[in-house]
Amino acid sequence: MKEQRKNAPRTKPALLTRLTGEGRPTVTSALIAVTAFIFVLQWVPGLGIYQHFAYMPTLTVIEPWRMITSVFLHSQGFIFHILLNMYILWIFGQLLERLLGRGRFLALYLVSGFAGSVGVLVLSASNTVVVGASGAIFGLMGAFLVIQRRLGGNSTQLLVLLGINFVIGFIPGLNIAWQAHLGGLLAGAAMGLIFMQTRRFKHLGVQVALIAGLTVLLAVVAGVKVFSYLNG
Repeated sequence: MKEQRKNAPRTKPALLTRLTGEGRPTVTSALIAVTAFIFVLQWVPGLGIYQHFAYMPTLTVIEPWRMITSVFLHSQGFIFHILLNMYILWIFGQLLERLLGRGRFLALYLVSGFAGSVGVLVLSASNTVVVGASGAIFGLMGAFLVIQRRLGGNSTQLLVLLGINFVIGFIPGLNIAWQAHLGGLLAGAAMGLIFMQTRRFKHLGVQVALIAGLTVLLAVVAGVKVFSYLNG
């Protein structure tokens, strides 16, 4: 019994865990709160939140930050746009934030959202206007799919969910940017692979370098496309 207690994993007292907030999906809750707050601001006359922060490929040169800010905006004409995205964020966010940690989860969300905008830049018309967290959401699902498969889990239901959501993007009249879905999905899957291959503490430096490299690669792809706009 002494040997078992000696080798048992050390855990923090429940009170300390509650006080420090450890285990709670803090980043997930914060992302949902910020997105909801910005959605409310979109309805305030005169602020022009949509006009100032929505993403359009032709604006990439002069206002590149829109590739990230657009992730926190949603369509005002279709309330289910934000409701569905935030619901999926809550489901997968809780799982991934606890699995990866807050910093890695936030990096996954932002890089996937950026990749979604890169997908729109590369594959859509230059005058396309895009808002929404769909690219980031698909990134979460892509990362979770890779992690689940590498851990030996059953991913059939997730594949069905991904397939349904991806196909919906091609339905005429819905104005859904499948390009953002594809960009976010690929980046999220790549991030999931990085996390799994470098999950040991001694590989932390390699992990950071690979994530930074992926981000730079996305920026280079965006830069090449912008350069073609300028010289086209």
